[in-house]
Amino acid sequence: MATGLSCATGPGFVDAKKLAPTLELDLRYAAPDNFVGARIEGYESARCLLSVPAARALAAVQTELERDGLGLVVWDCYRPKRVVDHFVRWSKQPADPATAARHHPNVPKHELFSRGYIAARSSHSRGSSVDVGLIRLEGGALLDCGTPFDFFDPRSHVDAEVSEAASHCRTRLAAVLRRHGFAPYAEEWWHFTLEPEPYPNAYFDDVVR
Repeated sequence: MATGLSCATGPGFVDAKKLAPTLELDLRYAAPDNFVGARIEGYESARCLLSVPAARALAAVQTELERDGLGLVVWDCYRPKRVVDHFVRWSKQPADPATAARHHPNVPKHELFSRGYIAARSSHSRGSSVDVGLIRLEGGALLDCGTPFDFFDPRSHVDAEVSEAASHCRTRLAAVLRRHGFAPYAEEWWHFTLEPEPYPNAYFDDVVR
Protein backbone atom coordinates (compact mmCIF):
# COMPACT_ATOMS: atom_id res chain seq x y z
CA MET A 1 0.00 0.00 0.00
CA ALA A 2 1.24 3.48 -0.77
CA THR A 3 1.71 5.84 2.15
CA GLY A 4 0.95 9.50 2.54
CA LEU A 5 -2.44 9.55 0.81
CA SER A 6 -4.27 10.80 3.89
CA CYS A 7 -2.13 13.95 4.01
CA ALA A 8 -1.45 14.15 0.27
CA THR A 9 2.27 14.31 1.04
CA GLY A 10 3.31 11.11 -0.71
CA PRO A 11 4.99 11.30 -4.12
CA GLY A 12 2.03 9.78 -5.95
CA PHE A 13 -0.99 11.77 -4.73
CA VAL A 14 -1.97 15.43 -4.48
CA ASP A 15 -4.87 17.63 -3.43
CA ALA A 16 -6.50 18.55 -6.77
CA LYS A 17 -7.57 21.97 -5.48
CA LYS A 18 -3.91 22.95 -5.27
CA LEU A 19 -3.61 22.48 -9.03
CA ALA A 20 -7.08 23.77 -9.92
CA PRO A 21 -8.26 26.24 -7.24
CA THR A 22 -11.54 27.01 -9.01
CA LEU A 23 -12.84 23.43 -8.77
CA GLU A 24 -16.16 23.37 -6.91
CA LEU A 25 -16.09 20.62 -4.28
CA ASP A 26 -19.29 18.97 -3.11
CA LEU A 27 -17.79 15.78 -1.71
CA ARG A 28 -20.92 13.89 -0.79
CA TYR A 29 -19.42 11.01 1.16
CA ALA A 30 -17.66 13.36 3.60
CA ALA A 31 -21.10 14.60 4.72
CA PRO A 32 -24.55 13.04 5.29
CA ASP A 33 -25.99 14.17 1.92
CA ASN A 34 -25.50 10.88 0.06
CA PHE A 35 -27.33 7.64 -0.75
CA VAL A 36 -26.37 6.10 2.61
CA GLY A 37 -27.65 9.10 4.56
CA ALA A 38 -24.55 9.45 6.77
CA ARG A 39 -20.92 10.50 6.52
CA ILE A 40 -19.01 7.52 5.18
CA GLU A 41 -16.20 5.89 7.14
CA GLY A 42 -12.85 6.89 5.61
CA TYR A 43 -13.63 10.55 4.97
CA GLU A 44 -12.39 12.75 7.79
CA SER A 45 -11.99 15.77 5.54
CA ALA A 46 -13.68 17.01 2.37
CA ARG A 47 -10.62 16.92 0.11
CA CYS A 48 -10.22 15.81 -3.48
CA LEU A 49 -7.12 13.62 -3.44
CA LEU A 50 -5.98 12.12 -6.74
CA SER A 51 -2.93 10.56 -8.32
CA VAL A 52 -0.68 13.27 -9.68
CA PRO A 53 -1.42 12.46 -13.36
CA ALA A 54 -5.19 12.48 -12.71
CA ALA A 55 -5.02 15.76 -10.80
CA ARG A 56 -3.01 17.40 -13.57
CA ALA A 57 -5.44 16.15 -16.20
CA LEU A 58 -8.42 17.39 -14.17
CA ALA A 59 -6.76 20.80 -13.83
CA ALA A 60 -6.38 20.91 -17.61
CA VAL A 61 -10.09 20.10 -18.00
CA GLN A 62 -10.94 22.95 -15.64
CA THR A 63 -8.71 25.38 -17.53
CA GLU A 64 -10.40 24.51 -20.83
CA LEU A 65 -13.90 24.88 -19.37
CA GLU A 66 -13.08 28.23 -17.78
CA ARG A 67 -12.65 29.76 -21.23
CA ASP A 68 -16.40 29.33 -21.70
CA GLY A 69 -17.37 30.41 -18.19
CA LEU A 70 -17.88 26.82 -17.05
CA GLY A 71 -16.24 24.57 -14.50
CA LEU A 72 -16.42 21.24 -12.75
CA VAL A 73 -18.26 20.34 -9.59
CA VAL A 74 -16.56 17.34 -7.99
CA TRP A 75 -18.58 14.80 -6.00
CA ASP A 76 -15.89 12.22 -5.33
CA CYS A 77 -12.19 11.60 -6.01
CA TYR A 78 -9.94 9.09 -4.24
CA ARG A 79 -12.15 6.73 -2.22
CA PRO A 80 -10.57 4.57 0.50
CA LYS A 81 -11.33 0.86 0.27
CA ARG A 82 -13.09 1.02 3.65
CA VAL A 83 -15.69 3.29 2.04
CA VAL A 84 -16.67 0.49 -0.31
CA ASP A 85 -16.83 -1.86 2.68
CA HIS A 86 -19.25 0.63 4.29
CA PHE A 87 -21.39 0.54 1.14
CA VAL A 88 -21.46 -3.27 1.26
CA ARG A 89 -22.66 -3.24 4.89
CA TRP A 90 -25.30 -0.65 4.00
CA SER A 91 -26.58 -2.76 1.12
CA LYS A 92 -27.44 -5.59 3.53
CA GLN A 93 -29.61 -3.37 5.74
CA PRO A 94 -33.35 -2.74 5.14
CA ALA A 95 -34.03 -0.02 2.58
CA ASP A 96 -34.92 3.45 3.81
CA PRO A 97 -37.95 4.69 1.82
CA ALA A 98 -36.77 8.30 1.69
CA THR A 99 -33.28 7.40 0.52
CA ALA A 100 -34.62 4.91 -1.99
CA ALA A 101 -37.03 7.47 -3.45
CA ARG A 102 -34.21 9.93 -3.95
CA HIS A 103 -31.44 7.64 -5.20
CA HIS A 104 -32.87 4.38 -6.56
CA PRO A 105 -36.67 4.53 -6.90
CA ASN A 106 -36.76 1.95 -9.70
CA VAL A 107 -33.92 -0.37 -8.67
CA PRO A 108 -34.20 -2.55 -5.56
CA LYS A 109 -31.45 -1.94 -3.03
CA HIS A 110 -30.23 -5.53 -3.18
CA GLU A 111 -29.63 -5.19 -6.95
CA LEU A 112 -27.45 -2.07 -6.84
CA PHE A 113 -24.21 -4.06 -6.84
CA SER A 114 -25.23 -6.70 -9.36
CA ARG A 115 -26.47 -4.05 -11.80
CA GLY A 116 -23.23 -2.07 -11.65
CA TYR A 117 -24.33 1.04 -9.80
CA ILE A 118 -22.06 0.34 -6.83
CA ALA A 119 -18.87 -1.71 -7.10
CA ALA A 120 -17.48 -4.07 -4.49
CA ARG A 121 -14.03 -2.95 -5.69
CA SER A 122 -14.12 0.65 -6.87
CA SER A 123 -11.77 2.27 -9.36
CA HIS A 124 -11.92 5.33 -7.08
CA SER A 125 -9.73 3.41 -4.63
CA ARG A 126 -6.95 3.48 -7.23
CA GLY A 127 -6.87 7.28 -7.08
CA SER A 128 -7.52 8.20 -10.72
CA SER A 129 -11.33 8.21 -10.95
CA VAL A 130 -13.60 11.20 -10.43
CA ASP A 131 -17.33 11.88 -10.19
CA VAL A 132 -18.03 15.27 -11.75
CA GLY A 133 -20.66 17.54 -13.27
CA LEU A 134 -20.72 20.92 -15.00
CA ILE A 135 -21.45 24.28 -13.41
CA ARG A 136 -21.48 27.90 -14.51
CA LEU A 137 -18.62 29.65 -12.76
CA GLU A 138 -20.64 32.81 -12.29
CA GLY A 139 -23.26 31.91 -9.73
CA GLY A 140 -22.33 28.25 -9.51
CA ALA A 141 -25.51 26.92 -11.15
CA LEU A 142 -25.38 23.19 -11.91
CA LEU A 143 -26.06 22.29 -15.55
CA ASP A 144 -28.79 19.71 -16.07
CA CYS A 145 -27.40 16.34 -17.20
CA GLY A 146 -30.72 14.56 -16.88
CA THR A 147 -30.39 13.00 -13.43
CA PRO A 148 -28.75 13.98 -10.14
CA PHE A 149 -25.43 12.51 -9.03
CA ASP A 150 -25.74 9.00 -7.56
CA PHE A 151 -29.16 8.44 -9.09
CA PHE A 152 -29.00 4.69 -9.62
CA ASP A 153 -31.28 4.19 -12.56
CA PRO A 154 -31.09 3.40 -16.29
CA ARG A 155 -31.66 7.12 -16.94
CA SER A 156 -28.15 7.73 -15.58
CA HIS A 157 -26.57 5.51 -18.23
CA VAL A 158 -24.39 7.42 -20.66
CA ASP A 159 -26.56 6.40 -23.63
CA ALA A 160 -29.93 6.91 -21.89
CA GLU A 161 -32.63 8.91 -23.66
CA VAL A 162 -32.82 12.29 -21.92
CA SER A 163 -33.85 15.82 -22.89
CA GLU A 164 -31.92 17.65 -25.58
CA ALA A 165 -30.38 19.99 -23.00
CA ALA A 166 -29.34 17.11 -20.74
CA SER A 167 -27.89 15.20 -23.68
CA HIS A 168 -25.87 18.26 -24.69
CA CYS A 169 -24.58 18.58 -21.11
CA ARG A 170 -23.49 14.94 -21.00
CA THR A 171 -21.86 15.17 -24.41
CA ARG A 172 -19.95 18.32 -23.49
CA LEU A 173 -18.80 16.92 -20.16
CA ALA A 174 -17.61 13.65 -21.69
CA ALA A 175 -15.91 15.38 -24.62
CA VAL A 176 -13.74 17.67 -22.52
CA LEU A 177 -12.78 14.89 -20.14
CA ARG A 178 -11.94 12.55 -23.02
CA ARG A 179 -9.68 15.22 -24.53
CA HIS A 180 -7.60 15.11 -21.38
CA GLY A 181 -7.40 11.34 -21.04
CA PHE A 182 -10.45 10.39 -18.99
CA ALA A 183 -12.68 7.51 -20.08
CA PRO A 184 -16.40 7.39 -19.16
CA TYR A 185 -18.29 4.63 -17.34
CA ALA A 186 -21.38 3.43 -19.21
CA GLU A 187 -23.71 3.16 -16.20
CA GLU A 188 -22.97 6.63 -14.74
CA TRP A 189 -22.67 9.80 -16.81
CA TRP A 190 -20.69 11.49 -13.99
CA HIS A 191 -17.93 8.85 -13.56
CA PHE A 192 -14.59 9.08 -15.39
CA THR A 193 -11.23 7.32 -15.02
CA LEU A 194 -7.86 8.49 -16.32
CA GLU A 195 -6.27 6.16 -18.87
CA PRO A 196 -3.72 4.77 -18.50
CA GLU A 197 -3.95 4.65 -14.71
CA PRO A 198 -0.72 4.99 -12.72
CA TYR A 199 -1.90 2.38 -10.17
CA PRO A 200 -4.10 -0.01 -12.19
CA ASN A 201 -3.88 -2.89 -9.73
CA ALA A 202 -4.00 -1.00 -6.42
CA TYR A 203 -6.86 -0.51 -3.97
CA PHE A 204 -5.65 2.01 -1.39
CA ASP A 205 -7.26 2.38 2.03
CA ASP A 206 -5.62 5.48 3.54
CA VAL A 207 -8.13 7.77 5.24
CA VAL A 208 -8.86 11.16 3.62
CA ARG A 209 -7.74 13.76 6.16
